[in-house]
Amino acid sequence: MAIRDWPEGERPREKLLALGAGALSDAELLAIFLRTGVAGKSAVDLARELLQRFQGVRGLLSAERRSFCEGLGLGAAKYAQLQAVLELARRHLSEHLRRGEALESPQAAKAYLRACLRDQPREVFACLFLDTRHRVICYEELFFGSIDSATVHPREVVRRALVHNAAALIFAHNHPSGVAEPSQADLLLTRRLADALSLVEIRVLDHLIVGDGEPVSLQERGGW
Repeated sequence: MAIRDWPEGERPREKLLALGAGALSDAELLAIFLRTGVAGKSAVDLARELLQRFQGVRGLLSAERRSFCEGLGLGAAKYAQLQAVLELARRHLSEHLRRGEALESPQAAKAYLRACLRDQPREVFACLFLDTRHRVICYEELFFGSIDSATVHPREVVRRALVHNAAALIFAHNHPSGVAEPSQADLLLTRRLADALSLVEIRVLDHLIVGDGEPVSLQERGGW
């Protein structure tokens, strides 16, 4: 049965307008994005199949273009639309930081860094550069590595901090394995970077490890 023939209260679009997006299942939200189904399947049926194939929303959103386009009912146009939606979400989070809310809301910084780093296929080391009032100047991804490591050069971190005239930094890097537990190497690296930056009177406020769940804060764990 086509969705247009469903009772109005069960149609995804009407349900969203009446109850809000939070009331919809993953399949219903995806069905709104898909707009139409295929022969013999409604958009919701197709959405359920896609979520099963890609093992959930995260798998679908992080799928490579070729794999994504092989999905029934998908193609280059849908892939482009979805990537645009993801980038809009990242920029929405980024705007909160640019308005100076990072210090007042640490969760905003965590959410933004998680959106930027969680689904990276290799390890990425990034910095949030902050001014004297701990407002974000900019975000930069500085070093890239293999699936389980990235070489970080303290001299380059100091150089970029001086270029931005930063007064403080928040470091972040991802663990592609999904396990955000900090390693001894993470602690040693943070200490080395903090020591190097202290020579030019720049503070390190935190180092966040991004995995599958909530990012782990070294500062909240007792520092380094």
